[in-house]
Amino acid sequence: MESYRTEEEQVEELKRWWEENGKSTIAAIVVALLAGFGWQGWQGHQDTQAEKASDLYQSMLQSMSDVEPATGAAMEVTDLAQRLKTEHAGSTYAQFAALHLARMAVSSGELEIAEEQLRWVLTEADSGSDVALIAQQRLARVLAANGDTDQALTILAQGTGTAYAASYAAARGDILLSAGRDEEARVAYLEARSLAAANPGQPNLSMLEQKLQSLTPVAPRAVTLPQDGDDQTLSAAEEG
Repeated sequence: MESYRTEEEQVEELKRWWEENGKSTIAAIVVALLAGFGWQGWQGHQDTQAEKASDLYQSMLQSMSDVEPATGAAMEVTDLAQRLKTEHAGSTYAQFAALHLARMAVSSGELEIAEEQLRWVLTEADSGSDVALIAQQRLARVLAANGDTDQALTILAQGTGTAYAASYAAARGDILLSAGRDEEARVAYLEARSLAAANPGQPNLSMLEQKLQSLTPVAPRAVTLPQDGDDQTLSAAEEG
């Protein structure tokens, strides 16, 4: 740092530096403060939106526990779910709400609506996330129920190597079984059983075993024909 011979020289140098750099320094400080306050404001806004989405979702769940999907009161559930999708489209709560709407549509036999809701989830959820994988598997089942077996199987093929591989294989077995492709279904169920060993809890192993047993051919019993002596003994006993 330059050495100044007198205090007056130091003061004069400070004045010159301030004239040259003071305004830009203040501007930099102001920008930094505004950025900090702006970030805090954005974070506060995000937190507020998340709280609102959570409250809406809790209200929707409460309404679902109070009414049956087939009743007119289910409109409240639908309205709350639609609000979540409209006002909080980027939230996980909205994606869960759409999954509920799809389930209700399936229960009502409205497969096109269920498909629409599930495809919406897939456009909003992160690729490969749990929500996306669940929506993808349910979409495959909806498509199969609506007669589009090939597309359903194509979708399920995307679940290979994921944490849901076992349930995907089980779903593939169900779809193949419904299509009358029993041997392919049995192979899919066997794959599901093998994969389930590494991912306990999915799918339901007890139900899976029942499906496998129904598809496993039962070997015919061997019948032992009686010998000549046995015939005579039986005849003698009958005569006696």
